[in-house]
Parts: sequence; C-alpha cells; structure tokens
Amino acid sequence: MDINNLFIPTYKRSGSPFVKGAGMYLCDADGKSYLDFCSGIAVNALGHAHPQLVETLQKQAAELIHTSNLYFSKPQIDFAERLIKHSFASKVFLCNSGTEANEAAIKFARKKAAKISTDKYHVLSFSEGFHGRTYGSMTATAQSKIHSGFGPLPAGFHYSPFNDIKTAGDLLELHDFAAIIVEPIQAEGGVNVADVDFLKFLREYANSHSISLIFDEIQCGTGRTGTLWCYEQTGVTPDIMTVAKPIGGGLPLGAVLSTDEIAASVSPGDHGSTFGGNPAACALGAKLLDIVAEPAFLKQVKTNGNYLKSKLEELKAKYPSIRSVRGEGLLLGLRFKNDPGTLVDDCKAAGLLIARANLNTVRFLPPLIVRQEDIDKAVGIFDDVLKNAAE
Repeated sequence: MDINNLFIPTYKRSGSPFVKGAGMYLCDADGKSYLDFCSGIAVNALGHAHPQLVETLQKQAAELIHTSNLYFSKPQIDFAERLIKHSFASKVFLCNSGTEANEAAIKFARKKAAKISTDKYHVLSFSEGFHGRTYGSMTATAQSKIHSGFGPLPAGFHYSPFNDIKTAGDLLELHDFAAIIVEPIQAEGGVNVADVDFLKFLREYANSHSISLIFDEIQCGTGRTGTLWCYEQTGVTPDIMTVAKPIGGGLPLGAVLSTDEIAASVSPGDHGSTFGGNPAACALGAKLLDIVAEPAFLKQVKTNGNYLKSKLEELKAKYPSIRSVRGEGLLLGLRFKNDPGTLVDDCKAAGLLIARANLNTVRFLPPLIVRQEDIDKAVGIFDDVLKNAAE
C-alpha cells in the first residue's frame, strides 16, 4: 500500500518512515541513518532522545498529562516564569504552535488598538515573510502562493518590501495600523536578515503611532542565532514576541510574550486554547530553557554557527552556482543563482537532511548541540552532492 494514500496531500513526502533518533541522527524503518541538519524544521534544538528531555517527559507523563486551562498547572507556571525571566515580557499566553501564537498576537494587538479607535485594525507585514497557515497568520504572510485558492482573506492586511524603510513609511501613513509583524530573520522566506536600521525605524514609528510591534521569533528564536532571542542582537525590543518550534522540546507548544500594556487589553473569553500550555509540553519547555539559556551553551552555538558559516563560504568560493551565504548562528542558508532543483532530495539520498526555503535557498538548521565534526561531515556530503550534480 502507498502510505501517501493515507493522508490529505498537504506535504510532498517519500521514502521509508523514520522510526527512531539519537543525538544528531535519525533512522528509518529500513535501517538507514541520516545526519539531521533540518532538526524537524528547527524544532529539535537538543537533537533526538536527549536524556534530560526523555527523563523530564517520563516523569511528567506519570504525574499529569493534561488538565483544563480553567485551572493552573505547575509546569505552566514554571515555564511562564522562565519565559518572563529570560525576556522583555511581563505576561505570557500559551498555545500549541507558531501559527496559533501569531494568530493570538494579531488578535491581542487589534484588541489594544480598538480601545483607541475601531478603525485602528490594519496590520503591516513584509515580503517573503512567513507567519503561519491559519487565516490571520496566513493573510499576514506576504506570499501570494500561500493565499492562492483560499480567498476571500481577512481585511486590513498590507505588505511592504522587507528592509525597505521608505516604502514601509509611506504605506504606514495610508491607514490606521494596529500592528506591525516582522521576523528578525526570515527563515522560510530565504534566510533574509533584517537590517538593524529597518527594525529601529519600525520601533520608532510604532512608538509614535500607538502601534504594537510584533517580532515573530518562531524559527529564529530560542537560541538558534547564538543569543536566546534574536531581538537581543538588534537593540530593538518588541511589544509582543511569538515563539514556538523548539520551545516545547519536540512537543507542540507555542507562546505569546507581551508587555503589561498589551495584556491589559485582553479579558477572559477573548481568546483561549484547549491544549495550550499542556503540562507535558511545558515541563519539556522549562527544561529546554534551563539548558539553552546557559551562557556557555549559547556561546557554543555562536562558535559552531561561525564554523558552519565559514565552511559554507568555502563551498561558495568553489561553486559558481552559489550566490550567497545567509543567516546567523545555526540558522544559515545557501542561495543559488538558479532553482536548486532536487538538491534537498539528493542530500537525503546521501544521508543528509536539509530544508528548502524561498528564493532558490536551502537551509542548514542543525540541532544546537551540533559539533564541528558533525559540520565537517554534513558539508562533506553536501560538497559531494554538488560535485555530482555539476558533472
């Protein structure tokens, strides 16, 4: 039986299913091992079967797996306290995913703006950004291919070129905006790094016009760029930050981090989530933050990120088909002059997992526990694949 026939075809998948993982490696049902430089699309920050996460999950599962958000649970409290301790935020909303976090962030920003004017509901986002697949987050995603076939979309969303201060400023003057949502590093969009001056402009404009500035750190946050949060490298602090992907240690978990001013606009019944802040996921989230937030751990991410970047620069010098090396820390991309075609599939066949992105870009998203010998092996496999493709 073709296993693809079991599923609605929202993904293009092939090959033997994965059955187990350990550290930097995944293994499929046929016994083949893969060096994982995709990490579940930036989810498995500590690799596979990390012993502290396994122990934490087993302990929590034996105590409490689920309870209602009509009540508090101890893991929720522990996790929220860590998020607030390690960020600008004063309040937290817990959900299950990045798209849910962005959906909630947009709602919270609009609720705050509605207290100023019912006409103050517009949302600005940027070309090549990606914020999710639910209707609000999808509409905030400035990619027509994501919207195709799903209209009509919610009203009030507007798009400006990424890193273009003048165009953003002109557009912001045309409507009464509730929110600006931006990724400090666009991952899915092609590993595009926001200019600090661009983010500073958005911060200043938002301050002077009572607009909520939302940073989407779902993929670039939680240690991936060498600081716990990407905004720390920019000197620009948002009003709202959305996090997910690695934050739950591999279980579904997302969060909206906000200032008190944002939170004061939200009342019981305005939003919710049955499974948001699941005790098992929050227990993993708290443990993961304890590990990743350590200065020595983050320093190692930065060191290994620089090492991987230097190796990718060597490939760029070797292959004229590569246009540029992009990104920070362990969120890195190679942009090709033309469509890289089957490169990701060819790498998988050779035992290396990487991910595609827009604008002819492939992403390298290894677990944050990656070692230099893992990097050497991954780059060696990638080099061989490129060499074979060029022959």
